[in-house]
Amino acid sequence: MTRMLTAWLAVMIAALPACSRSDDAKLTVAVIPKGTSHAFWQSIHAGAEKAAQELNVTAIWRGPLREDERSAQIAEVDGFVTRGVAGIALAPLDDTALVPSVSEAIRRKIPVVIFDSALKSTGPVSFVATDNQQGGRLAGEGLAGMLPSGGNVVLLRYAEGSASTTDREAGFLEAIGGHPNLKPVSANQYGGADVENAYKKSEALLGKFKKADGSLDVQGIFCPNESTSLAMLRVLQDNGWAGKVKFIGFDASDTLNKALADGHIDGLVLQDPVKMGYLAVKTLVAHIRGQPVEPRIDTGVRLVMRKDMNDPDVRELLAPDLKRWLK
Repeated sequence: MTRMLTAWLAVMIAALPACSRSDDAKLTVAVIPKGTSHAFWQSIHAGAEKAAQELNVTAIWRGPLREDERSAQIAEVDGFVTRGVAGIALAPLDDTALVPSVSEAIRRKIPVVIFDSALKSTGPVSFVATDNQQGGRLAGEGLAGMLPSGGNVVLLRYAEGSASTTDREAGFLEAIGGHPNLKPVSANQYGGADVENAYKKSEALLGKFKKADGSLDVQGIFCPNESTSLAMLRVLQDNGWAGKVKFIGFDASDTLNKALADGHIDGLVLQDPVKMGYLAVKTLVAHIRGQPVEPRIDTGVRLVMRKDMNDPDVRELLAPDLKRWLK
């Protein structure tokens, strides 16, 4: 009897520390963006950190500097899989190239939430993102409203393999297609993630439509992300075309916001990156803790023009208070 009691007590004592570790250990999750330099990703970071603080988890923020470093992002995912984090929130640079790494994470019982840009995989527990096709449609309808007499329209694409911007581009062309007086004169050029290279691509593209008097035979332009919008803006400003052609960009930054106020940009399609980062981490942690989550979470999108800039909700999208969450 004594021997049995001693054995039972030994089992219970051995089990107690394990239970304590399981209950009290702080979850660590990884948040991996497409890049870390643009204002959009800094807002995602703030939202992710907001959720982490509220939920009492550690969210490690790591990603490539530039949005074209696929191998670097793959290495980040693989590193966190090897480390054995509790979960991963990922904005894949490429909708196909990241599939093997995500599949390996799932095989090792590490849940993955995809945010911002889709992945060609059914394994992740949820997709938290803007309705990007709707964002593109808003841009197309916005340009149509600005150009009642019609005209030539240019789309500068972002990068092949980026699902989010591909959807925006498709939505834009779909909307433009409903207005026969709008003619897409270029829709197959890619600017890329680097602003300097995107500047060169934008300059070469618009150079094809420069008239003898120096004016531009283009009436409308759409760029589907921050880097292409910044590059196109600079080309328009450097050539004296800013404000003379209707231009809609995507996302917010200090430079793009000022251009909108100054009339050098006519509209910005705005996501809610703080909300996206927040819900990506919140959804991931909820799943880890055994709570049900939605397979698709739409974080919202709207077209903002100069007249909207004083709207409190718009101001929060244009210039969120990131310092509150990013110390």
